[in-house]
Amino acid sequence: MRTNYVLIDFENVRPEAVSLLDGEHFKIMVFIGAAQSTVPFAFAAGLQCFGNRVEYIKISGNGPNALDFHIAFYIGQLAQGDPTAYFHIISKDTGFDPLVRHLRAKKIAAGRVKDISDIPSIKLARAASVDERLSLVIENLQKRTAGRPNSVQTLSNTIATIFQKRLCDAEVAALVERLRSQGYVTVAETKVSYALPRDG
Repeated sequence: MRTNYVLIDFENVRPEAVSLLDGEHFKIMVFIGAAQSTVPFAFAAGLQCFGNRVEYIKISGNGPNALDFHIAFYIGQLAQGDPTAYFHIISKDTGFDPLVRHLRAKKIAAGRVKDISDIPSIKLARAASVDERLSLVIENLQKRTAGRPNSVQTLSNTIATIFQKRLCDAEVAALVERLRSQGYVTVAETKVSYALPRDG
């Protein structure tokens, strides 16, 4: 599994769900502002069990976006050494979004979310009910405006991949049937057409 770097803008957010990062594929980097002198005990204790997969980076100097520039620098450095990695910026700061778009244009997998629980792979893994799973499948398909699966088999394969192949065949088939019964897809023999919410 490819490495997922989680870069936390600790000036901007104080995430609580650090236990969700319990996986060898997660590497956590906590960026601390120059003016921040303490880290809450509960946060530090929650990360301590991850050992050398956690790194604290105290930035030097103050100034507008100083911490943001540090995060951008580390992503560039890490991406050069590990081009298949995924970079998750944890911050409410929308100023990161142009950087994320640029990284994606350069084929570097990156995203910004407000909380650890919003990291796509974590969100998918926590989706337990059929309705939650269906919502995530629809959201994924909506983003595929030019390349949606055009057969039942490729749609099934896509759903299995979305959930990192953690669903059994019956669960995947149930999601395909739910898409059909709720009118989001139409199946003609083996071909699939779409009527997703955003498609109007």
